[in-house]
Amino acid sequence: MRAYLDKLITQIVDIKDKDLLKDFLEGILTPKELEEIPTRLEIVNRLIKGDAQHKIAEDLKIGVATVSRGARELKLGRFKILQSQNKSLTD
Repeated sequence: MRAYLDKLITQIVDIKDKDLLKDFLEGILTPKELEEIPTRLEIVNRLIKGDAQHKIAEDLKIGVATVSRGARELKLGRFKILQSQNKSLTD
């Protein structure tokens, strides 16, 4: 399975055109995944900015457990690229 993940990552990184990437994602992901993944990204970005978990859940109309999962991943050191992007926006 790890080899498949590495292959997927390489494929995504190789797509430089936004429209081609959108086409690729729409083809490989289900409509539900296309809705959930951007929401998870929003959760993480808002957590990085310091928004309260309950407020995020309320605003996005999702369960607090979903937000807590994002917070747990942040504590594990994930999303370094998002943290550095958000930091550069506030500098």
